[in-house]
Amino acid sequence: MRLSAAIIAQNEEWDLPGCLASLAPLNCEIVVVDGGSRDRTREIVRDAGGVLVERPFDDFASQKQAAVDACSGEWILSLDADERLTPELAAEIPAALEGAADAYDIPFEVWFLGKRLRFGGLGREHHVRLFRKSRGRFKGARLHEGITVDGPTARLKGRIRHEPYRDLAEYREKAAVYTDRAALKRFENGKRFTPLHRLLPAWEFFMRAVLKGAVLDGYPGLLWAWLSAQHTRLKYAKLRELQRKAAR
Repeated sequence: MRLSAAIIAQNEEWDLPGCLASLAPLNCEIVVVDGGSRDRTREIVRDAGGVLVERPFDDFASQKQAAVDACSGEWILSLDADERLTPELAAEIPAALEGAADAYDIPFEVWFLGKRLRFGGLGREHHVRLFRKSRGRFKGARLHEGITVDGPTARLKGRIRHEPYRDLAEYREKAAVYTDRAALKRFENGKRFTPLHRLLPAWEFFMRAVLKGAVLDGYPGLLWAWLSAQHTRLKYAKLRELQRKAAR
């Protein structure tokens, strides 16, 4: 097998079909590591002919590396369930596998409320997602992860389409989890809440909406900037809560 797609998922019956459908032109092996879904995620993987690995979730880097380790392909394409290949990227990948690079950096496009967000700090997002299995490995801490590559890296032109939230309800669900992890990570690293942190939500909104131009994306852009500010507020409120509990 030349190419394997490594995906992590948990309760992704809504997003996973689109992700798998975007891989169809590549005719590649599909490996999904499931963290304990309670919906139809596992059934969707089996129906698509994918390899299902069940592993309790601990952190993103370990979960994604487990997906890589379960792949049989020489090349790995790492995706989240809420990501999908654009047709241009799917057409570009086969030739990339014949190139001299050991990994490829792929640009992203973020979609929210049916609109692609080009501003607010999101228009130039890119990540290494395609790499030789023997040359790349996931590393990271509790929240953020990345691929360390031992070899030359090039950049592709085709994009990965990222649709992180289908609606505000899903945003609230994910924000509750991510802010928990972000606060705990800061606390474990010795960071503590200070009165200055109360100013950060307002700065976050101004930075994204005005300085980085989210206002140019209309209502979805402004809402994203406001949600980012609320994410910051909740993250530091939870950090303060951890401090209070530790002081008891």
